[in-house]
Amino acid sequence: MEQFIQPFIEGSEDVFRELCNTEVKAGRAFFVSKDEFESIWDISGIIGLSGEAHGAVAISLKEETAFRLTNILTGKEYTAVDNEVTDMLGEIVNIIVGNVKNIFEKKHRIKISMPSIIKGKSHSIVWPLEKARIICIPFAIFDTQEFCLSIAMEHSK
Repeated sequence: MEQFIQPFIEGSEDVFRELCNTEVKAGRAFFVSKDEFESIWDISGIIGLSGEAHGAVAISLKEETAFRLTNILTGKEYTAVDNEVTDMLGEIVNIIVGNVKNIFEKKHRIKISMPSIIKGKSHSIVWPLEKARIICIPFAIFDTQEFCLSIAMEHSK
């Protein structure tokens, strides 16, 4: 599992460091089944994967964290999830998955979709795969906040 999730951890750390001038620290990754997946988050950015491997990757966070990240990138204060906040989250997940795709391209041809955003307190994500378990990687950010990167991926037949 380590060699599979490490590119996602490193990709997330790089994006937040370089794009947002913010350090993040990955916690211990864990598996969750689709039936057990319950969101505590306010907003998620999701990208689908297709090709030799298929599935989805989602980054989920609380509004407070999304507002602070968007403030860092734009210099403006935010108190509501608007187009700039959703664009910021879509761009972050797009860059993370795009960088990981480039690493995996050495072994698997993968295409990524445009990011989609789900917003709403405790929203649900319906994962596209029947058998795949979801890998959740929790990250600490801004000393007291957190976000989660979730991955569900399996090889195509």
